[in-house]
Amino acid sequence: MNTFSLPKKGDFPTYYETYISKISDENFSGQILRQVNELREFFQSKESGWDSKAYGEGKWTPKEILGHLLDTERIMMFRALCFVRGEQQALPGFDQDQYVQNGKFNGVSIDLLFKDFEAQRNSLLTFIHTLDESILDIVGNANGKPITPRALFWIISGHFIHHFNILKERY
Repeated sequence: MNTFSLPKKGDFPTYYETYISKISDENFSGQILRQVNELREFFQSKESGWDSKAYGEGKWTPKEILGHLLDTERIMMFRALCFVRGEQQALPGFDQDQYVQNGKFNGVSIDLLFKDFEAQRNSLLTFIHTLDESILDIVGNANGKPITPRALFWIISGHFIHHFNILKERY
């Protein structure tokens, strides 16, 4: 499945509208792969060492933003996996700041973070290709709120856009 429609309002908690609203109705696979290239080109356009410096006190470094993207995408993909496989238990939320702190991403080479990001994106796409579109609207519960796999997949793309815009504007 290379393409599937965006989620409808009500398929996700309203706070995810921040991400969903940033998405164009572009082919999902193309968008996911394009984002990998855009991020790599952006990082390569900067001087050495910039990726370990935050733009302000208490803000994440570019490496930490990339690590946060990786963690969030893995969590969204896990949630989608659970729901399409019939999980009835509510799934927990996560504290993004604690995850970034414990990820210690500034100590990881940018090359390894990019290799991981590209592998994660390829894994996302191969997983989605195994699914029938009809299963994408199963409603599960994550962080105490109803959400569908379709919404989780598109949130990944919109979440990326949100953080990529921050990188472009502030770094």
